[in-house]
Amino acid sequence: MKKINIQKLIYTARHKYVTLNNIVIAIAFLIAASWVWGSLGMMQRNYSLQKEVDYKKRQLELTQLQRDNLELQKKYYQTSEYQELAVRESLGLVRPGEKALVLPPNSEDAAGAGVDTVQTVSSAQASNLEQWVNFLFGGYSKSISGDE
Repeated sequence: MKKINIQKLIYTARHKYVTLNNIVIAIAFLIAASWVWGSLGMMQRNYSLQKEVDYKKRQLELTQLQRDNLELQKKYYQTSEYQELAVRESLGLVRPGEKALVLPPNSEDAAGAGVDTVQTVSSAQASNLEQWVNFLFGGYSKSISGDE
């Protein structure tokens, strides 16, 4: 009985579902799916290549800006203004009418006095409960408990 039912199902499937129209539609679907898959692959490839081209353009632009900057620096270093400043700085020369102020090096006391030091006042260690209240609610637990 089971064998007869299986044969009926096979016969029905062959004659009802496996027709020339269905085969043509399945082949057309496979061709369309392969075309879509190829298009997506090509789009991915084009995207990655465009990203690489954009990166190369940015690198080229950066290199051109660096080159222009170096050319401007070269022109500046060739000016008499820069040469005069460099000589004045390296040799300690001054223009007529200018006065140079030469200061002695700072002593250790003077160097230490210029630095602002922050001193922290350590208060008594807060209890565990106060630390948790500070952590959970922010602020100081003393103001909450009224110990101001």
